[in-house]
Amino acid sequence: MSDLSDTSVTKGKAPQKRRAIANDIASGRHHKRSRSGCYTCRLRRKKCDESHPSCRTCNNLCVKCEYERPDWWSSSEQRKVHKERIKNKIKQTKLNEKNQNALLGRRGRPTPLGTPCAPEFNFNRPFYAEAYDPFASNLPTPAFPPTPFGQFPPYEVDVRTERQLFVNDIQTRVDTSFSTFNTFAPPQLHTTLPNFPENEWMPQFATMPTIPPVPFNHDAGPAFGPARTQSHLVMQMNIPVDDCDRPLLNHFVDNVLRLIFPIAEAHQGGLERARAVLHSLENNKSYLHCCLSVAAIHLKSTIGIEGEVIDHDILRHRFEAISQLCQSLNEDTEHEKILEATLAMIFFHCSVGGPDDHLPDIAWNDHFHAATSLINKLDLPNALMQSNGAYTRPPFNMTLASWIDILGSTMIGKTPQFAHTYRSKHLSGTPSGLRELMGCDDRVMYLISEIACLDALRAEGVVDDMAVCSHVQALGQQLEFTEPADKKLETPYHPINGAIRPEQLTKNITAVFRIAARIYLCSLVPGFDRNQTSTMNLVDAVTQALQVIPGGPEGYDRPLVWPLLIAGAFSVPTSSFRQVLHQRVIEMGDNADFGSFGRAYRLLQEVWRVADDPITPVSGDFPADSDFKPDTYTSPLRSPPMREIKKRNVHWRDIMQKKGWKYLLI
Repeated sequence: MSDLSDTSVTKGKAPQKRRAIANDIASGRHHKRSRSGCYTCRLRRKKCDESHPSCRTCNNLCVKCEYERPDWWSSSEQRKVHKERIKNKIKQTKLNEKNQNALLGRRGRPTPLGTPCAPEFNFNRPFYAEAYDPFASNLPTPAFPPTPFGQFPPYEVDVRTERQLFVNDIQTRVDTSFSTFNTFAPPQLHTTLPNFPENEWMPQFATMPTIPPVPFNHDAGPAFGPARTQSHLVMQMNIPVDDCDRPLLNHFVDNVLRLIFPIAEAHQGGLERARAVLHSLENNKSYLHCCLSVAAIHLKSTIGIEGEVIDHDILRHRFEAISQLCQSLNEDTEHEKILEATLAMIFFHCSVGGPDDHLPDIAWNDHFHAATSLINKLDLPNALMQSNGAYTRPPFNMTLASWIDILGSTMIGKTPQFAHTYRSKHLSGTPSGLRELMGCDDRVMYLISEIACLDALRAEGVVDDMAVCSHVQALGQQLEFTEPADKKLETPYHPINGAIRPEQLTKNITAVFRIAARIYLCSLVPGFDRNQTSTMNLVDAVTQALQVIPGGPEGYDRPLVWPLLIAGAFSVPTSSFRQVLHQRVIEMGDNADFGSFGRAYRLLQEVWRVADDPITPVSGDFPADSDFKPDTYTSPLRSPPMREIKKRNVHWRDIMQKKGWKYLLI
């Protein structure tokens, strides 16, 4: 009907107007105009001139102009979040214009009406699908206008100098001095970030305990050895990085690297792993830019830096990393480096970033699809099969990919890509390096892979209820076979020097994973209910096992994201698990707000909100395979149809799908 009305209006226009419209149609410039304006202006309740592809208001304010109905429009909560983002974007844009106008005004130049916005890069398109030019949409680089000397007063620059004294390899003194000098060159924004002692690997001199020298013990590990040495290794490397990005590199080595491999840090491989990472930073450009982007994300989420400068750093290095990958893929060379950088893009992001990170990015499972092709091309599954852990070590990239593959498959309800390899490794009784890398025994991880296969087959309807129960019973017995002879769990701290005992730590972590795997397995049984006594006992067992896992900012809650998610998703409101988890979140402080841990806790809060009430009408449609009642609810305000949800049976994957959260919670 609207098309007919538009045609009638067009016929009544002047001939010149009709010819102009015809020319626009022929040249592809004609668009069907929305009578209500773009959705961004509608959200702000502002008048829209309906220009295409971007209206004048959105273009001047550098916000995204959308005429097609966006996903966030369907939910009032998402509208509110999107409105806040637009407000912050507008505030930052106006502040930038004000600063620019002040500078231009002093130089006698006219004030520009608006700042051109860079078109957005399509991060939803997997980078391996086709070759593309990542530089086709360049981001504007914030820069200071050239200034002749003498026109402005000089800048004052403070230089901090720090000297450290070590006696018997123990830090005993730290001297810090400051000096100030003037310069006409404006300071780099990257170098004005403050230091945060609580994030440093080495404690300050005032709080460092005096530790008596003790003989080296393999079970105890060297006190402070890997931590201090890793922060100094970067000085010995020739890493090609620009001066403006040097603070990001230092921040990655000093603050982010220890978050990525906390278990490897505790084992003897911690120092070796740090050397390998630094070697990759030196020789793999895509890997380097990935790490710099991750460092910028960590700065943004921990320090709370907002604005276009830090976002530009994140996207700039993200573009560079993908560009290097595409170049190598097009040349069909350096497959090892491509795989290494691709896995870093997946796994490193699990340690940084807030749950509400809205910057465009490629989904982790799209990255892993490319990694799978590279793994097969490099024949790494066969190399993993030939490794026995004693004489032949498994390839590190395959070990890391296995960790992502097994737990990632539970995020999307699919069979692991290399499930057959894990099954063969389980039957042969040989490890894949998972325990030393991430803390959980390899045999338990192999069984989680089998449970994920059963979960996927059940969702696809390949196996019936009787077959599911049979497989659940068999896998439950296999989990019992992984129990150690001594089931006692104790503190992982060494009684003499207080260092972490890696063997005891991995034993405790494996116990938590084993119980969570059993909960996951039981949830596949038809008629499963979280209120069953057996389920509540398993959740309580996880709560008890957490007592021997160190918590706090320097603790080991981050490697436990997956078992915490499984136990929390099937916990009842009265379970002590929720109180214990909440207390551990408080102890972690700001570290609980980012990375996979922060995303998992946010997901749990949403699951609890939906699952704890008996029946509540919720707008929108949930996935068809979820346990929702088909009854509808009509609001007196004539809102869209509502559905009643049987909330106690809501699955956490349904919540992720409803919210559009493509999290990798490992």
